[in-house]
Amino acid sequence: MAKDAEEPAGLRSAGWKAMRDALPGVFPDGDIDLRDGRLGEELVDIGLTSVWGSLWARDGLAPRDRSLVTLGILIALGAESELKTHFRIGVTNGLTRDEIAEVIYHAAGYAGFPAATAARNAAREALPD
Repeated sequence: MAKDAEEPAGLRSAGWKAMRDALPGVFPDGDIDLRDGRLGEELVDIGLTSVWGSLWARDGLAPRDRSLVTLGILIALGAESELKTHFRIGVTNGLTRDEIAEVIYHAAGYAGFPAATAARNAAREALPD
C-alpha cells in the first residue's frame, strides 16, 4: 500500500494521485468535492478512497497490470459504462489498441461472446479510430 494511504486522509490523497495519474487532465489540482447533492452523491467519494486510494495506489502491481486485470473483470461483469473509462485508462497506462483487443478476445472464452461484443462496442466508443 502507498505510504500515505494508512488513514482516511491518506487514502484520499493517494486516491487523488492514482486517479489523476490514470486520467490526466480530467480533474483540477487539489482536493475537490465530488458530491453533487443528488441521490447517492457519496459513491464517487467512496470510490476515490476505497478503489483508487486502497487499491490503485498499492505497490504490488504496475498500473498497466492493474488495467489488464480491471478490464477483464469489467468485461466479465458487463460494466460497459466503467469499461469506457477504463479502456482510456488502459491506454494512459501503456496498453496498445492491439493489446486491448486481445483482452476482449480472451474474455470471450471466459466471460462469453455477448460480454466480449459489448466490450468491443464500448472500446470502439471510448477509443475511436
